[in-house]
Amino acid sequence: VQLQASGGGLVQTGGSLRLSCAASGSISRINVMGWYRQAPGKQRELVAAIISGGSTNYADSVKGRFTISRDNAKNTVYLQMNSLKPEDTAVYYCNVSVVTGSYEFAYWGQGTLVTVSS
Repeated sequence: VQLQASGGGLVQTGGSLRLSCAASGSISRINVMGWYRQAPGKQRELVAAIISGGSTNYADSVKGRFTISRDNAKNTVYLQMNSLKPEDTAVYYCNVSVVTGSYEFAYWGQGTLVTVSS
């Protein structure tokens, strides 16, 4: 299974970006799809996650500003980020739990850099 993330870049405070992460390969079903981020000198943290039924979970720091969604037909997860702040600057990683046969494995994307200038 391969994950291809895209959509990062440089944006000013208050701006918006949309991240995408597409999964490909041997996939029977995808359970949880999520986005994590890691800022310089900090641990990787969960930003948002969405399960196959559509329920979502957000870090408190992004509630009301970020929206996670998924397209099951395309095996793709999105993260719409609005009202960006300098503290949102980080490398964003997608994480996908893939069910293949009787097994479930988690995969990480390669990371995409988001830089928010003040």
